[in-house]
Amino acid sequence: MTRYPPLDNTHWPAEIADMQAGFAGRLNVYRVMAHHPALLRAWADLRDHVVVKTALGPELSEVVILRAAHWMGSDYEWAHHVSRARALGFEDHRIARLAGPIDEITGQDQTIARAVDALMTTRAIPPQMQGPLEAEIGKEGIFDLIATVGFYSTLGFILNSFPPPLDEAVARELRETPFEGA
Repeated sequence: MTRYPPLDNTHWPAEIADMQAGFAGRLNVYRVMAHHPALLRAWADLRDHVVVKTALGPELSEVVILRAAHWMGSDYEWAHHVSRARALGFEDHRIARLAGPIDEITGQDQTIARAVDALMTTRAIPPQMQGPLEAEIGKEGIFDLIATVGFYSTLGFILNSFPPPLDEAVARELRETPFEGA
């Protein structure tokens, strides 16, 4: 049992009642964050940008998220993003490579994974990587990559500290179509 389990509807904080029907009420990770209503409210705008409005687009964003989730070691985040990547058309072998050695990742996925690895290990994208990365994803893409790694690292810290159960839709999907890459 975790100290801060996902809040159910009867315990949802009144000060964020307007958020319950949106993203915050749909996933257990945000139901955990609801223990701190002000943080969840502040989180909403950054989440909207990182998840919806990113310069990376949905596919490259998912590559960043999967690699960051791998680094963070969050089973919850990994499972959710296996589901999301599949919905974007990723095959399981591509997803699995994003959790493996960098030399087994190919193409643009490798470029993105190298940048994520640099952020996780050196806390920066080194100067020699910045020009080629900008040529591939643009200046705003670099900033969004960094913001995405930071965003999902924070989620990973929360999830690893107060692990929620996997949301039922994702759990059902993985029961019905097990991940072939693990």
